[in-house]
Amino acid sequence: MSGHSKWSTIKRKKGEADAKRGKIFTKIGREIAVAVKSGGPDPTVNSKLKDAIAKAKANNMPNDTISRSIKKAAGEGAGDNFENIIYEGYGPSGVAVIVETLTDNRNRTAADMRHYFDKFGGNLGTSGCVMFMFDQKGVFVIENNGSVDEEKLIGDALEAGADDVTTETEYFEVTTSPNDFSAVYEALEAAGYTFEDAQVQYVPQTYVKLTDEKDILNMNKLIDHLEDNDDVQSVWHNWEEE
Repeated sequence: MSGHSKWSTIKRKKGEADAKRGKIFTKIGREIAVAVKSGGPDPTVNSKLKDAIAKAKANNMPNDTISRSIKKAAGEGAGDNFENIIYEGYGPSGVAVIVETLTDNRNRTAADMRHYFDKFGGNLGTSGCVMFMFDQKGVFVIENNGSVDEEKLIGDALEAGADDVTTETEYFEVTTSPNDFSAVYEALEAAGYTFEDAQVQYVPQTYVKLTDEKDILNMNKLIDHLEDNDDVQSVWHNWEEE
């Protein structure tokens, strides 16, 4: 999932995700493996694992697949060589881009990132060059299809520890602090809500609108190439997609 949770973007990415489900499950499995290796296989005491499980469920990863990933990761040596590296840079016309990766070869990944940014009209920056333009938040998107009672959702979300609930024509957006993400997810899931998207995101403080057709084409290609890379977990940006 890339960008922030605009409904049109979410629906498009969901369709693309269905076509690439095997690759997405592999990436989430890697995230689970690293979480288990760093904090153990029990999600009640491992917040990173709990967050990864929530992300897996939001992407319709079957429970037995999640359980197998955890058991496999708990084996000796699983996830040993992967490290989390965040890359920052600029796309066409100054669009700010954050790329979260899990890699077992930082030289390969850095070369790939630089190649993509250079090829599609941007440039890879230094650590911190765009991070200050984003706020990290837990974000839950629930479809506004007439079956969800707005007042009840607001009450349930705030009682669970959410910071805010925004109502749009086609969806509700619940936001939390990153530390409260798992608790809010569990409470809303137990209350019967289903999510179109649920993960900790880098949310832009402001957005950049692209008007040049070449810039739009290059920005789409940059995102596609980044997301297709096996080392990339998530791509965030402040492009205001139409």
